[in-house]
This record gives sequence, structure tokens and C-alpha cells, in this order.
Amino acid sequence: MKDYFGYQGKVCVVTGAASGMGKATAEMLVDLGAKVYALDWNTVEVDGITEFISVDLSNKDSIDQAFTKIPEHIDSFFGIAGVSGIKTDFNKTVTIDLIANKYICETYLTNRMTSGGAIAFITSTGGNNWEKEGNKKEYLPIVEATGWDAMIRALEQLNLNHLPGPLGYMFAKMAMNYYTAVLQPVFASKHIRVNAVLPGSTETGMKDEFSIAAGGDDKLIAAAGFASRLAESREMAEPVVFLNSNMASFISGELLIADYGCTIMTTSGFQQDPMGSVTFDIIKQNFKG
Repeated sequence: MKDYFGYQGKVCVVTGAASGMGKATAEMLVDLGAKVYALDWNTVEVDGITEFISVDLSNKDSIDQAFTKIPEHIDSFFGIAGVSGIKTDFNKTVTIDLIANKYICETYLTNRMTSGGAIAFITSTGGNNWEKEGNKKEYLPIVEATGWDAMIRALEQLNLNHLPGPLGYMFAKMAMNYYTAVLQPVFASKHIRVNAVLPGSTETGMKDEFSIAAGGDDKLIAAAGFASRLAESREMAEPVVFLNSNMASFISGELLIADYGCTIMTTSGFQQDPMGSVTFDIIKQNFKG
């Protein structure tokens, strides 16, 4: 059988590989013949991976140590790890969901990837409306900062840590959607593709946390629209594996929304956008430090 996906023997790095979408991605990559370096804070139990590497994505030194265990040349990077903000404060949520990905791209992927490589992130439809000016002006100080220390300083100077952690999740996902565009001249110009998958409501290891943030299981399922169910983790792993494969060789800069039509219904005006004209700068005004 022809290897249409092109993962045979390729070095693939997957963050968040211990559970949910990350684990499903690692499992698929193993089946497709890839050499999988699986990163997570928790132990990764996936048969056939090349190596499990423990990492704390909120800690620069831990990330640096993890990358000493990864081959110098990386073919595909899957930035899937993330936290919901239910168990972490605003700043730590943004550090894990945004700053860690940005640091890895700037410090390691720019040097270790060559033409033909591919990068894919799992962001979120929770980061929809990332292009609105009222949202961009909030996260741009971090996106425009260079280096771990500068990004952490930019985050701290925003003085947003009094906000609930789940707002940090939304903030980080908007910024990651924008950052996918920022990376086009950096990587796509070198023929290294960069894309993202934006999941809707999904059954993952963090499902209970997202249920709390949504106000209950019924509201979480309602957010899935016509699907009338939560997506399975594999249903998000499949598109992210596709985007980094040879099957998507002319696709870069794509924010692939995987929410069973929910976003297009609001974008088209067929149903009301729950966020409407509300932007992050308006939301934060409702919270006092």
C-alpha cells in the first residue's frame, strides 16, 4: 500500500500525549510508522512510541531539558498540550497554552526543521474572534515579545492574573490562532507548513473541567450544535494528523474549525453568536482585581 500520509520513519514530537487528543494523535502516528517523541507531565502509555519525555510546559528549564532528548532534526511538531484554566490561574494557563508553544517554535523548531516539515497546533473555537481589534490589542504584547523571559514579563505587565483561569484559556487560544498567521512568513517561507485545528466540544481528559466552565454537561453538549454529542478525541486527532501529512502538502495557514458547523452558523448569521460584539477588553472590565 502506498504511504499517502508520509509518516513512515519521520520524527514526530507530540505534546500532551498522555491523554485525550494528544494520546489519540500519538497512537495514530505510531500506526503510520512514525518515530514518536511523546511529551507530557503525566506518563504516556502508548505502545510503540520511541520515547516518553516528562515535561512541565510552564517551566522554561523543563522544556529545555526535554528538547535535549529529542533528535536534532524534527519532521513534524504537534502542539496539543493545554490546560482549561479550571485548575490553574490565568497566568499559568496562558504560559502553558501560549507561551510554551511560542518558545518552542522560536527556540527549537526554527533550527531543527527543514523544507517539507510541518507544524500543527490544537487551539480551540473558544479562540474564535481572534481577529477582532478589541481582542488583538490584549494578546499582542505577548505575541510580539521574543524569548521566554520577555514573554513572561509581558504577561505579568498585563495585570490579568485576577481574572478566572478559563478566561486565560480563551485569551491563549485567540492568541494561538493569531500566532498561526504570524508563523507563515517565518516557516511557510521555508516550506515548513503551519496550521491549526480548532475543536468544538470534545470528550477529553479535561471534559469535566470544560463542563464546569460551560455551566454543566447539558450546556457543553448544546454547544456541539447539530452533532448533539461531544466529539471523540480521535475526531480531532485525525484532522491534525492530516494537516501535518503529505496529504496536505499545499495547505498552510489553515485554521481548520472542527465543530460540526457551529461556527459557520454564527458567522453566516443563521444563529446568534453568543459572544456577539463582546471582546476580551469588554469582558475583563467586568472583573475587578
